[in-house]
Amino acid sequence: MRLPAYSQISCMFLACLFSVVGHLNADEKGDAAKTDDPKPASFYRQVRPILQRHCVGCHQPAKRGGKLMLTTFEGFNQGGENGNSFTPGKPDESLVLDYISGEKPEMPRDAKPLAKEQVALIARWIKEGAKDDTPEAAKDTITAANPPKYVRPPVVTALAYSPDGKLLAVSGFHETLLHKADGSGIVGRLVGTAHRIESVAFSPDGKLLAVVGGNPSLFGEVQLWARSQAGAWERAKLVGSKTLTFDVCYGVSFSPDGKLLAFGAADNKARVVTVPEFKPIMRFDAHTGYVLGTTFSLKGDHLISVSRDQSMKLIIVKNAQLVDNITSITPGALKGPLMSVQRHPLKEQVLVAGENGQPKLFKIFRTRKRIIGDDFNLIRNYDKLPGRIYSLQFNKDGSRFVVGSSTAKDGTARIYTTGVYDEKTTNNAGGLGQTFQAIAARSKEKALLHELQGTGPVFAVAYRPDGQQVAVGGFDGKIRLFDANTGKLVKAFVPVKITAATAAR
Repeated sequence: MRLPAYSQISCMFLACLFSVVGHLNADEKGDAAKTDDPKPASFYRQVRPILQRHCVGCHQPAKRGGKLMLTTFEGFNQGGENGNSFTPGKPDESLVLDYISGEKPEMPRDAKPLAKEQVALIARWIKEGAKDDTPEAAKDTITAANPPKYVRPPVVTALAYSPDGKLLAVSGFHETLLHKADGSGIVGRLVGTAHRIESVAFSPDGKLLAVVGGNPSLFGEVQLWARSQAGAWERAKLVGSKTLTFDVCYGVSFSPDGKLLAFGAADNKARVVTVPEFKPIMRFDAHTGYVLGTTFSLKGDHLISVSRDQSMKLIIVKNAQLVDNITSITPGALKGPLMSVQRHPLKEQVLVAGENGQPKLFKIFRTRKRIIGDDFNLIRNYDKLPGRIYSLQFNKDGSRFVVGSSTAKDGTARIYTTGVYDEKTTNNAGGLGQTFQAIAARSKEKALLHELQGTGPVFAVAYRPDGQQVAVGGFDGKIRLFDANTGKLVKAFVPVKITAATAAR
């Protein structure tokens, strides 16, 4: 399966990076933490991944806790407000070891202490001279003061409108760009640690923006940005950043009250944390593939997650208990991984789609006993799109939705009417055959409103809150704004500034 696309610039950068990189195993006491290795300890291959996994959330250019930056060797070497981090050759005189050692280490703050093997590895690296072996090709100099420069448009993997409809958040390389919703200009550039941005979402009150992504095979990151006290996104600040996995995070969503944040990851887990503290509330481990999408029930007490394992699961947030597989569990009933999900804004229904290209509407809560071969939660299917569906979104009242797909070579986006269905009574009567006939009849009801032309492969869509406009982005890096009532293109623009002198080579 092809995972969500990322920036062509990041492809070139990561090609250089991963030709030399080694990384921690999923087991935190893995090979990178061995202390009996006859080879000298490596900053780049061994120490740096520990810092990325446990420390850079609070010590990065956008949030320099204690005036310490740990995203580069230079920052680590310089130290923070309490002095130099380490003294080469003298681990006993190195401040960093004081912070991460002992019965109750001060760092990482509000998190599990580093494994003893990891502390020993850092101590050995210092004792051996604390040398920087970072390859020149892998050095990352991007910061808010030195934002990414583009020679071609980055692949757009995520879009989200602010609740007031004034802003459009767009994924870039190493950053999230905030545009005026009409495409007339950039409002802000939110540069973080993650190279790859996979999903963005505004909080229900519009005061926060959640961003998830990461660096493949190194870490997954969750960022939380806040507008200024005056309400301006031009001066947005990083509230917090957390690296929680060894691979990329996906499918971020806020709970209806904005107090919880959910997301999936390439470690096959779904997580829920508090806002803005990132306190873990729930971790769900029953998926057997990447968790690519999440959404909350209307009350926020249940989480719905979708995965490469072809399942959509209903989970109790407070205790991570699996309630149900919302999708059928009949062998052969599901056709490929599920990649995107969203709850109806007003009903306990979810729209889901993925590799087979067909949007499906389900009721969240089962109202009938499961029997072999059933699919009683399925309300209806919609016309299939060519290729895989990467993104979908309801309008504000759930009466319509936009969906986008890619065949790798081409793609499309469509607007459908949802239809009105009562999830409490749908599929409650009749035998198995009668129920399937009823689903088939509903699925034949005309739903397609507009085919949005000229999009190319689509990886991200968004419905403006006023229902008058949809945004579409994908492989060619352009944002296309369509009139949601007519399906006609209103505007197309590149969301980043292209460096013409470099691009002209």
